[in-house]
Amino acid sequence: MLELNNVSKCYDGGGETVEVLREISLHIEPGQTVAVAGPSGSGKSTLLNLIGGLDRPTAGTILLDGQDLATLSDAELSVVRNRKVGFVFQLHHLLPQCTTLENVLLPTLAAAMSVQQRRDYKARAEMLLEAVGLADKRDSFPGQLSGGQRQRAAVVRALILKPRIVLADEPTGSLDAEAAAQTAETLIRLNRMEGTTLIVATHATRLAARMQRRFRLEQKRLTEWTPRKKKSTDATKCFWDNC
Repeated sequence: MLELNNVSKCYDGGGETVEVLREISLHIEPGQTVAVAGPSGSGKSTLLNLIGGLDRPTAGTILLDGQDLATLSDAELSVVRNRKVGFVFQLHHLLPQCTTLENVLLPTLAAAMSVQQRRDYKARAEMLLEAVGLADKRDSFPGQLSGGQRQRAAVVRALILKPRIVLADEPTGSLDAEAAAQTAETLIRLNRMEGTTLIVATHATRLAARMQRRFRLEQKRLTEWTPRKKKSTDATKCFWDNC
C-alpha cells in the first residue's frame, strides 16, 4: 500500500546542501500502525511530509497504492492529499469560528459531492464524534473544549473522508498526561474501527509502544526496532533504551 524506495531529502542551506534523509526504504501494509521515533531535528516531520505529499524527495520513489507521488503535479498531489491522506498535527488547527461538527466536516468542502453524500458525511461525522466521546460537544466551539477534546476532534477531522493513511506528527506533544492518553486511545480505537494505516512521529513512549511497528530515525537513516522479550521489563522504557 505504501512503499518508499531509497528516498533521500536535501535542502539548500544558504548555498550549502543539507541532507536530512538518506536512502530511506519502507514498506507498510494496509491497516498497520507505525511509530517513528528519533531526536529533535532528526527528520521525522520531513519524512511524514514526504509521505503525505506536502514535500517532494530529492531522490527515490514514494508509492501510495502504486502511484509515485514524486511524479505528480501539484494539482494531482492536492487530490491525493484530500482523498487518501489524513493529517493530525501537534496543534489541533481547529477554526475558532466553527463548531466541532463544522470543523470535522471542513475537508469535505473541497470535494465535489451530491446533497445526499454530504448528508452521509454529516452522519459519519456524528458517528465518529460519538465514538471518541464528543457527541455532546458537536455544537461547541473550540474555545469551549479542553485541549484533549480539541485534539480528538482533529483526529476525527483527519478521518472524515475515509483516507487510506493517517499521518500524526507529535499528536500528544502539547497535551498533559491524561489528555495525551485519551488522544492515544482515540488514535488506536479509530485505527481498529476504520482499518486506516496510522503512522505516528512521536516522542511519547507510551504511544510509540502501542504501535505494531517501531522505527528509529537517527543520522538520516531509518531502522526498524523489534523489542526483545524480557521478564519484568517495562516495554516502554525498553523501547527508548534499545534493550
